[in-house]
Amino acid sequence: MTKARLLRLSVVLVSIFMILLIIVYWDNVGTAHFYLHTSFSRPHSPGAITAAEDWEALPDVDEFLAKLLSSSLKQNTSVPRKTEQLLVQGSNKPVVSNLEENVRGYDWSTHKDRNSLDQEKLQVERQRTLREFCANSSFTFPTKERSFDDIPNYELNHLIVDDRHGVIYCYVPKVACTNWKRVMIVLSESLLDQGVPYRNPLDIPREHVHNTSTHLTFNKFWRRYGKFSRHLMKIKLKKYTKFLFVRDPFVRLISAFRSKFELENEDFYRRFAIPMLKLYSNHTNLPTSVSEAFGAGLRVSFSDFIQYLLDPRTEKMAPFNEHWRQVYRLCHPCQIDYDFIGKLETLDEDAAYLLQLLKVDRLLRFPPS
Repeated sequence: MTKARLLRLSVVLVSIFMILLIIVYWDNVGTAHFYLHTSFSRPHSPGAITAAEDWEALPDVDEFLAKLLSSSLKQNTSVPRKTEQLLVQGSNKPVVSNLEENVRGYDWSTHKDRNSLDQEKLQVERQRTLREFCANSSFTFPTKERSFDDIPNYELNHLIVDDRHGVIYCYVPKVACTNWKRVMIVLSESLLDQGVPYRNPLDIPREHVHNTSTHLTFNKFWRRYGKFSRHLMKIKLKKYTKFLFVRDPFVRLISAFRSKFELENEDFYRRFAIPMLKLYSNHTNLPTSVSEAFGAGLRVSFSDFIQYLLDPRTEKMAPFNEHWRQVYRLCHPCQIDYDFIGKLETLDEDAAYLLQLLKVDRLLRFPPS
């Protein structure tokens, strides 16, 4: 082998090593937890790349990065023993009720013998329906035809990633997202309680659940991985298990109205209720606080709320709030091939089946909701 060829090979190997070091350094947990999970299949054991010729044969950056990661990162198919012990121990902390979370008892023992075959068929049907809808040219909506690369980075902020178990969850507000976020926190160990990861989802305070710094989401990838961010997203979308939960869209709007406008909510009163009351109820000189407004009998009606949603002027001022923003704008179902589609109307059964598919059902249960 000539000196020139040896030098070229050395440069390639050093470059690969430096890329790996950079990726490891950028990961805030200190190690490269890229556990690539093939959706609902046996664990994949990527083979090691040993010859320099394998790298020279790669035609583009996407394939190069995919092969680089798959050759150097091993899949973790089990949860650390310490974590498992913590999760199964339960918790003695009291459960605090919340106006938006009506916690009811749920007899999980009755579902131990649930028919997994029926659940599998149901998922196949839901995914088929979604694919047909996305392929049907007679159903149109903005952004339907764009590709994943066309989605702006800021619109990927609802895709929560758990690298420890190879899971991606797209949360939809008013569709049990609070408890699913809690589950993701427990699985990813992204939040500690006195130095120990939370083991019971309901122990996690609500203010931490909805804190954006708690979760790793796709829109944060650019700060971590720079120009490699989109390539990493695509690899994770291909290898990880992706799921979302939806509900009847009209019922979701009713739920959003009740929680944000029928209850005293200072932020939503100032940002949304005051403009609605001025535009659609001809009110002027409105109180500055929601308590004063409620005391004076000034409340947004459901009719005001619907007019606000249908008014073309609304989104010229600002995009819809996430609590009533359309699912296609939150989760991009025509650009992302979801492995599991749950519904709030069948939440208990769907949640139990999903945790079983993720192989974490022995570690935790979905909180009653």
